Amino acid sequence: MQIKGVLFDFSGTLFRIESVRSWLRTVLAERKVTVSTADFERYARELEAAGALPGGPPPQHIPARLASAWATRDESAGLHRKAFTELARQVALPDTGLYDALHERHRSPAAWRPYPDAAEVLGALRDSGIRIGVVSNIGWDLRPVFRVHGLDALIDAYVLSYEHGIQKPDTRLFHMACTFIGRDPKNVVMVGDDRHADGGAASLGCDVRFVQHLPVEERPDGLRMLGLLPGVACDKCERCP
Repeated sequence: MQIKGVLFDFSGTLFRIESVRSWLRTVLAERKVTVSTADFERYARELEAAGALPGGPPPQHIPARLASAWATRDESAGLHRKAFTELARQVALPDTGLYDALHERHRSPAAWRPYPDAAEVLGALRDSGIRIGVVSNIGWDLRPVFRVHGLDALIDAYVLSYEHGIQKPDTRLFHMACTFIGRDPKNVVMVGDDRHADGGAASLGCDVRFVQHLPVEERPDGLRMLGLLPGVACDKCERCP
């Protein structure tokens, strides 16, 4: 296969969200809410179990009343906010304004870190004339995250689920992305961390390669080892989850 285009997922692939504790600690400080150490640890544990941080650990349980919103959460900004703020509301926080503040925090570029090899791999692909797209199931505009971290200039197109009302693994998103970068799907690789969602690109004829959704410190070269660049062998059989 001659690679002429690469599509990347966002969360868990190119970027990683901060920890639940960092997320909560930052918002408490911004709103000047003081809690005891014991309460902080309890809130953090309960928010993590609830799956209230987008891009963080998944919910241990989805309440029946939220099942529909959860299943379609990335089809619109409203559904995304509803799903995650309602998950957070399962935790009795000391200030009702914290729920919206937490949702706003996760959209901040400061809440995200690029994986250590992201800039290197994107830059090398760009220098090789390979077109690059980002295809994400998401309920908000992630472009500022790329801009603030200096990666936006390396991306040719963004296809975000909430802007089109459809979610991966719907092949329409991948087809749209291939069209936007001007490449035949048979010459495109989709890189992601979710075998179900990102694996949908295979139905369109794309090659699909996976990275592990790990903290940035634990995955220094997951993208580099996928064999996307000439002369770099793919180690995906050992690296894929």
